[in-house]
Amino acid sequence: SYRLLLFHACVVSFLAFPGELPCPGWSCDCALRQVGCCCATSRMHEVEDLTYTRLTDIWQSIKQLDRSVQETIGGRRVAFTASGIPSMHCFGPFSIDVSVPYNTVSLNHGDGYNPALGVFTAPRAGLYSFSFTAYSRRASAGDRMFFQLQLLRNGEVMASVWEENRQDSEDSSTQGLLLSLERGGQVYVLLRAGRMLCGDAAGRNTFSGYMVIEEPNVFYY
Repeated sequence: SYRLLLFHACVVSFLAFPGELPCPGWSCDCALRQVGCCCATSRMHEVEDLTYTRLTDIWQSIKQLDRSVQETIGGRRVAFTASGIPSMHCFGPFSIDVSVPYNTVSLNHGDGYNPALGVFTAPRAGLYSFSFTAYSRRASAGDRMFFQLQLLRNGEVMASVWEENRQDSEDSSTQGLLLSLERGGQVYVLLRAGRMLCGDAAGRNTFSGYMVIEEPNVFYY
């Protein structure tokens, strides 16, 4: 056993010792047959038990540290990607501005994006990167291409894309930008009143974002 091997190592070490043995009445014959005859055996057992206890404590501390790191890193992973519009025919036109509910969510770390409303709510304050693409296709080139989308932060327009012509049967536009958000700040994409997105059967209309840097105290103007 492991303890017997340690004991044998103890015996060999003591036999090689050139001076006086630390234990009176030492018997090699006894020591090689009965563990209790070696005066160092009990101490070795204590050291072994103490070492095992210390290693167990260290292992538990490492596992706890790993869990803490994972919780911290996991909490800071904020990212989402959504695509599609509710109809493959035309979304709109409406008499008022309407937020686009991108309804196919492929990523939502941090659960900040609400596909029912099409709204991202920042779970943490920080600097975020956002992008959105507007795609529309008409039945023929003579039909009117007529879309306009705006990205808003807390109701304020931050970026916009639009197309209006009768020459294209399909067209797309993309915008990307960085925005600072306080915790609870909202970002969403609006389809302007009277405009429409048509023919998106492949999920080409997209809205995505992710946190670049966490900023505990965010102020924007």
